Amino acid sequence: MKKLFIIGGAVAVIFILLIVLTSMSNEQKLADNPYGTNDLEQPTIDQLDDENYQNIILPAELEEKIASGEPTTVYFFSPTCPHCQETTPILMPVAEEMGVEVDQFNLLEFDAGWDQYNIQGTPTLAYYENGEEVARWQGSQPEANIRQFFEEVVLAD
Repeated sequence: MKKLFIIGGAVAVIFILLIVLTSMSNEQKLADNPYGTNDLEQPTIDQLDDENYQNIILPAELEEKIASGEPTTVYFFSPTCPHCQETTPILMPVAEEMGVEVDQFNLLEFDAGWDQYNIQGTPTLAYYENGEEVARWQGSQPEANIRQFFEEVVLAD
């Protein structure tokens, strides 16, 4: 019986240690996050230090940017979406290579964006000009399609 208490105590200590370490890690990640709040879902917190998710745009900023008429490319994603996890590591390096600024809108944190921007699924990449949507694609895309979208839509001027 004594061994059972010792084993149970050791398991409890390990569990508590894991909770404390996770909490400390989250606090470090949240320190200068682009969302302007520490009340984030864990999948979002997990992406804060991912180099492919460093161009987050907030709802008010996106509305203002689109309304200004400025050409805007927006990547609507969710940290829990497996298709986004597949597409983002392809999309963002291609965008950087081609000189395309892609704003990233997190639909897990800002779920009003689903209706506001008529998003049917993630990932969705949309291009806006003069305050209007010009083109979009939805779902996982191979690199060739991403390059074609940038060449034919975003860089076509």
